[in-house]
Amino acid sequence: MAQKSSPPPISYILLALLLAGGSYWYFEIRKPTETSTAVPTGTASAPSANAPPAATSPTTFSPPTTVPRGTTVRIAGSTSMVQINQALKRGFEGQFPGALVKTDAGGSSQGIQNLLAGKIDIAAVSRVLSDQELNQGLVAIPIAEDAVAIVVGDANPFRKGLTDTQVQGIFQGQINKWLGIGGGSGTIRVINRPEGSGTRQAFQELVLKGANFGEGANSTTMPRDATTPLLQALKADGIGYATYAQVANQRTVRTVAVNGLTPEASNYPYLRTLYYVYKNPPSPAVQAFLGYATSPQGKQSLIAK
Repeated sequence: MAQKSSPPPISYILLALLLAGGSYWYFEIRKPTETSTAVPTGTASAPSANAPPAATSPTTFSPPTTVPRGTTVRIAGSTSMVQINQALKRGFEGQFPGALVKTDAGGSSQGIQNLLAGKIDIAAVSRVLSDQELNQGLVAIPIAEDAVAIVVGDANPFRKGLTDTQVQGIFQGQINKWLGIGGGSGTIRVINRPEGSGTRQAFQELVLKGANFGEGANSTTMPRDATTPLLQALKADGIGYATYAQVANQRTVRTVAVNGLTPEASNYPYLRTLYYVYKNPPSPAVQAFLGYATSPQGKQSLIAK
């Protein structure tokens, strides 16, 4: 039987080209189009709720060289930062004649509310911002370190130190007798700050590790966040807490060592950061003041306060 002749070489070439073209269309063009419908558009690029501030939210500012006359900066918030506000006010107004810094207190949370409402330019805050506050365009700038001191009245016969466990027990209502911590007879009166206080919130995190305060009969919550009335309420049987800068030179109260450490110690257990908070974007006045507050001149004014 005679053999069939082989197809000419050009037939193989054409067949190979057809197969290659069909494979490319199926795998590289048709398939991605079909699978792309299974993934919702934009899912991969959706921003996270906890995403860091955008590049338009500066956290550092250059020290100003000039500030226009008539520039006004309104600051309000934490009572723990009253002395810091006053020191930076004096330094800023002294370096830039014609500029004015207005300061007020009332608590960290009140300061943040006023900032969001546009009533002030900078909130003085003695706690970290919440996620909700960050998502509203607020940016916190660290200004100073501070110690939260445990205080008793100078007339109080208790003159020992406390452990951090004892401090927790007192403010959670588990220890309510002075005898239970090596003191004399009588009930421990706990003098607490109101819920809007940044110092209270910082104390709850630093000292109570997020646990709640005790609400027993021996606990009194002050009606407003002010240090002087709290110190006056201590008398001979009360215990409370305050920013150390506000009680260091007081003659009517004493600080209580914790774990053998006083608030002056670098490893004192109750240290926190104090902040100035602005709403993005910052105005020229805010940029100027924060640039001064974080400059060597600003830091020097805090040392001299």
